[in-house]
Amino acid sequence: MTEALTPGANAPLAAVRVTVEVTAPQRLDVSGLLVTAAGKVRSDTDLIYHNAPHRSGVSHRPATGAIPGAITVDTWAIPADIAKVVVAAALDDPAAVFGGAEPTATVRDADTGQVLTTFTPPRLTQEKALVVVELYRRGTEWKVRAVGQGYADGMAGIADDFGVTVDRPPRTAPPTPAYAPAAPDAPPQPAEPPRVTLDKGRVSLVKGGSVSLVKNGGPVLSSVRMALGWQPARRGRNIDLDASCIAFDARRERLETVWFMKLNVFNGAIQHTGDSLTGRGGGDDEAIDVHLDGLPPEVCGLVFVVNSFSGQRFTEVRDAYCRLLDAVTGEELVRFDLTTAEPATGVVMCKLVRQYSGEWVMTALGHYVDAQTARGMVKPSAALL
Repeated sequence: MTEALTPGANAPLAAVRVTVEVTAPQRLDVSGLLVTAAGKVRSDTDLIYHNAPHRSGVSHRPATGAIPGAITVDTWAIPADIAKVVVAAALDDPAAVFGGAEPTATVRDADTGQVLTTFTPPRLTQEKALVVVELYRRGTEWKVRAVGQGYADGMAGIADDFGVTVDRPPRTAPPTPAYAPAAPDAPPQPAEPPRVTLDKGRVSLVKGGSVSLVKNGGPVLSSVRMALGWQPARRGRNIDLDASCIAFDARRERLETVWFMKLNVFNGAIQHTGDSLTGRGGGDDEAIDVHLDGLPPEVCGLVFVVNSFSGQRFTEVRDAYCRLLDAVTGEELVRFDLTTAEPATGVVMCKLVRQYSGEWVMTALGHYVDAQTARGMVKPSAALL
């Protein structure tokens, strides 16, 4: 019996030519993308769909009658600079959403029709398009990974993530009738903190702000250090806090926790460096090293938290911060200073989230929780991913 994949899981491809069929209760448009190791297409011609059905070892089959839409991949014919083939699906009805109509990907041996594996993502809501699975190189072999990443803005969101140019019709306002009374001014809406990159150097974040860890379009580095520091609010009183890192999968399920009771996980890909660390350029109290390239593919999010094991409240703490460093050079890349305090024993400082394109994005959180150890931070952290 063929074993179905779960989100983030992978399996070796037992065939050189495979067909990925995608079915759903609603009509779908299936497409494929040839993606490089940088997480982007080389050009718009690397999108394979009904109007461009053939490209470099990948072919598109439209849905007809009872035959579902599919992407067929000849792995031996994929160009050497392509790291993976992404299979996506979008709803044909622009007003429809995937909620309650989750698609299923069936991966078959293209020559024999034998089913190799299947994948149905967990329940969706307002998504109109979906990256269903990806076929990727691992050394000289090819594997399939279950993804299930949804996009509320449809294929335009997928195209943006992978660098495909999409022509969008300009938005035009309806004509104003003659002598129409002027509409009242809408109340101002709070602007969301912009997400930026490291192109201009070190970034200081405010609560809710994000920064993509790329520079000039590519990943900045493979190993980072998250350093955290604080000071007692009143002189003469020690504050003993503990920093931890919680790793989650695509379903926001906890995979591992690095804390003072467990200093490294994933064969050292995440490692706590211990208490009272003095960092370069600042008095960091604790630090956690993360080798991003060494993380298992199912790790999609890392949340960094600080707790008071002894029960002291964060109103007794001042100048708390976290900063992201290049683990090799010690260069500070991103900093977030906590400017508020609440009478709680824990705070979710920030998160690192792996985007489907492969880049990592850091977001400042500063969310307070009443929990004295990392165990009590798992559910609040998952809710913030």
